[in-house]
Amino acid sequence: VQLQASGGGLVQAGGSLRLSCAASARTFSAYATAWFRQVPGKEREFVAVISGSGGTTVYADSVKGRFTISRDNAKNTVYLQMSNLKPEDTAVYYCAASDATYISSRYLRTGEWAYWGQGTLVTVSS
Repeated sequence: VQLQASGGGLVQAGGSLRLSCAASARTFSAYATAWFRQVPGKEREFVAVISGSGGTTVYADSVKGRFTISRDNAKNTVYLQMSNLKPEDTAVYYCAASDATYISSRYLRTGEWAYWGQGTLVTVSS
């Protein structure tokens, strides 16, 4: 599975962005998909995850209520709608997919995700 993340950019605090993760997979619904983010010098951290069917989502506490993860399996794409952005949301955002349709109990661990996109930079100015 190849993943292509896009949609990053520069936005003012309080603004919104929508990230997209396009996948090359015959049956995209077979893959749970997540977003992580990373700031230089820090570890990659979990942001949100969605099951293959889209029926289950989990969010990091830091983005709960501001970010929404969704998917369109007909378009092989997962989205991350980010609202009320804060300067601390500045990071490179990566999408990742697993070989299971359900969300693993170890979803926080980067090692649980078999496939990664190249990352898209989000910069939030104050």
